[in-house]
Amino acid sequence: MLTIDLNCDLGEGRGNDAAIMPLISSANIACGYHAGDEHTITRTIELALQNNVAIGAHPSFLDKENFGRKEFDLPEDEYYLLIREQLTIIQEAATKCGTALHHIKPHGALYNISAKNKSVARVIANAVYDFDRNLILYGLSGSHSITEAKKYSLKTASEVFPDRTYHSDGSLTPRDRSNALINSVDQLLTQVLQMIERQTVTSVENMVVPLKAETICIHGDGINAITFAKEINKALVKNQIAVKAIN
Repeated sequence: MLTIDLNCDLGEGRGNDAAIMPLISSANIACGYHAGDEHTITRTIELALQNNVAIGAHPSFLDKENFGRKEFDLPEDEYYLLIREQLTIIQEAATKCGTALHHIKPHGALYNISAKNKSVARVIANAVYDFDRNLILYGLSGSHSITEAKKYSLKTASEVFPDRTYHSDGSLTPRDRSNALINSVDQLLTQVLQMIERQTVTSVENMVVPLKAETICIHGDGINAITFAKEINKALVKNQIAVKAIN
């Protein structure tokens, strides 16, 4: 039987956490830099434990004003500290709840920079390795985030997006483009099944592009988040694909 990890960014104050948590296998928890605080971190970890969901850190730039979606050009040591500080925050909360971290997935602009900037990807991988080399690093499939992490012998999870369109080079269509987001349930399910079963995606240029799909991201802040999560789960059950966190 095929298996796939479903991850979602949670603890961001969107009000969907309790409804989405039973539908996923991995939670990326905001560390307080772009969203959340000590209370929301603890509450989200508790929800994850109640639903047998793997717990991950979701670090970002220190930028609540822009929800972590504005890019900052920082010295390498500051990228390193961003990761280490936020991993520490989540680990301390997890320890208090009697559990441990499973993975890390950068958020927003930090995620995008890591995907396209080899140097930043290397620094992030180094920070994760120094903190806990057993953590799984989630990153955009085929990007520097994955290749640089592998150089440190880190475990990785190649991530794909069922609600985003792709270009033929494997990159995501920028969010400011009118065709960047998929809002149709039928189109969403066609894409997610193609990604899992064929390990490909059809680009906006109508080319079939190979990609490695190990974890599927459900955007918890989307207006269709709960609907999409439910429909994806139904489709996976119908097609005998098990939802399971990455080992």
